[in-house]
Amino acid sequence: MKKFLTSLVAASLAVSASTAFAGGPVVVEEELEVVAEKPASSAGILPLLLIPIILCVALCGNDDDEPTETLGN
Repeated sequence: MKKFLTSLVAASLAVSASTAFAGGPVVVEEELEVVAEKPASSAGILPLLLIPIILCVALCGNDDDEPTETLGN
């Protein structure tokens, strides 16, 4: 009877010890937010497009000659 009681106690301790550690530790990981950077060349193309337009307006814009009136003929 003593051997049966000892094996019963040992079995109950083994079962209770395994349930005490069930699941393991809880690990909480912080999520990092990833922000995509804008390319640096996106703002650099606008001045390159504006320079030829401004030059064209300045050089080609005043081609309208006022008509001259002729008197008498």
